Amino acid sequence: MACATNAISLSLSSNPNSKLSSDFIPKLNRPVNVSLCASTSAELDPGRLFLSRPIGLSRRICANATPVMDQSVGERSSSVPTIVEVDLGNRSYPIYIGSGLLDQHELLQKHVHGKKVLVVTNTTIAPLYLDKVVDALTKGNPNVSVENVILPDGEKYKNMETLMKVFDKAIESRLDRRCTFVALGGGVIGDMCGFAAAAFLRGVNFIQIPTTVMAQVDSSVGGKTGINHPLGKNLIGAFYQPQCVLIDTDTLSTLPDRELASGLAEVIKYGLIRDAEFFEWQEKNMEKLMARDPDAFAYAIKRSCENKAEVVSLDEKESGLRATLNLGHTFGHAIETGFGYGEWLHGEAVAAGTVMAVDMSYRLGWIDSSIMKRVNDILQRAKLPTAPPETMTVEMFKSVMAVDKKVADGLLRLILLKGPLGNCVFTGEYDRKALDDTLSAFCKS
Repeated sequence: MACATNAISLSLSSNPNSKLSSDFIPKLNRPVNVSLCASTSAELDPGRLFLSRPIGLSRRICANATPVMDQSVGERSSSVPTIVEVDLGNRSYPIYIGSGLLDQHELLQKHVHGKKVLVVTNTTIAPLYLDKVVDALTKGNPNVSVENVILPDGEKYKNMETLMKVFDKAIESRLDRRCTFVALGGGVIGDMCGFAAAAFLRGVNFIQIPTTVMAQVDSSVGGKTGINHPLGKNLIGAFYQPQCVLIDTDTLSTLPDRELASGLAEVIKYGLIRDAEFFEWQEKNMEKLMARDPDAFAYAIKRSCENKAEVVSLDEKESGLRATLNLGHTFGHAIETGFGYGEWLHGEAVAAGTVMAVDMSYRLGWIDSSIMKRVNDILQRAKLPTAPPETMTVEMFKSVMAVDKKVADGLLRLILLKGPLGNCVFTGEYDRKALDDTLSAFCKS
């Protein structure tokens, strides 16, 4: 694929030794059907994100099956999957997106290494899709044997005790280093299965089959795996990439309305931090998304994956740029931890956290009031909360945020919006009074 010379816009000084302030991050103007030819090296101090000048022509991202959809939802694609590639050199992998993909057995089978597979799923998803996945793995492939472990469903089970059930099954089944783990479910299953794959025998192959909007547009892509700790969310884990991500959009037909809305929080996030055109498309098509229009959802998933894949390709281990994907998550994780894992869905907490981050950005004078209004409006149309639970206090927020993964040398760094829609910063350089004022505005005590 030819390089697109205008695919990435960076505010770079002509001085090769100069550094960018945290006010600027790389942003793809149209994150579709392009090869990203300029890679950047990044270093991070506790306060600001700096990006040095381009150093080579090594990174690319391509959506290589279908062109970008117009601003209006077009005709539904055929059974040929859209493919978004996550470019990580010799660890690159495809994201397959489309309807009926679980019936295309070759898609899964070509990514299975060895003769033994362990499917990790939960009590909700197993009755719906486990047999279908086993059939996809074994049809015309009699040499492959498939075991499964069915875990309890819910964020409150994303812990070490539940993770041990995966290891127990793998060891009892005498799986070896050529086995493949398959994550069949939402974000909790994907995170735990991926972490188990990273640790079992010091690393075995795994495949992601996400069945929720949240997992399809965000958590299944990029290799973040892990479990929660009573003192904080996702504090124990590893970066470990899958062999592929297979997104069968038909699985959304069984997704409860609340889970569907929760996943839209992450879709909205991409528009706010780096893709204003996508946000404007969401404003025009939110009712179609809420009505589960298959064409609208296919486009939203594809565009979200393109945004996520590009960021991961540039910053796999979250040294700076990738942290911007966590808009609203510092506040949101505090809600999940303080209010109790599973009481609010992840996307619900992120939605409220996004409103808080946007409020703080406005208090700092970094955005205008119109962005605040648009954020509140679109979240309300998606039936997502725009404020934390009434039981959350300022002290609860501060105590949980103090152990957030983005704290460096005791400094809490946040992702905040700055400038026109589609721009953000990852920084620890902000007026602490703005944070205090935001927390006080959303908490009764």
